[in-house]
Amino acid sequence: MANPQRLRRIAEQIQRELSDLLHSQLKDPRVGMVTLTGVDVSPDLAHAKVFFTTLGDADSRAQTEEGLARAAGFLRSQLGQRLKVHMIPELHFRYDASVERGVRLSRLIDEAVSGKKSDPA
Repeated sequence: MANPQRLRRIAEQIQRELSDLLHSQLKDPRVGMVTLTGVDVSPDLAHAKVFFTTLGDADSRAQTEEGLARAAGFLRSQLGQRLKVHMIPELHFRYDASVERGVRLSRLIDEAVSGKKSDPA
């Protein structure tokens, strides 16, 4: 089994490098403002799940995911030039809905709190 600290460091480095590549090298119009929220690397370094968020509706999110999937090979080759690891993982992009859920829950909490304050005691 791989060293968990090493996997974490590699995942963090992949996230940093991919973020830079997305903003400086990727020219796909389907991929707009994307924020990478995390990377999970498999213990054998063969696969990496890259979690992202983006602004917009479900259609723009689907287009962004399609653009990222299409660019995965290019991004992997660019990572190969930047990282000093024996094997560059295959990239799998997944939408991270946790930010969206957090905003929705925060809004619900705010509504509940404001509703309690307006009720007479």
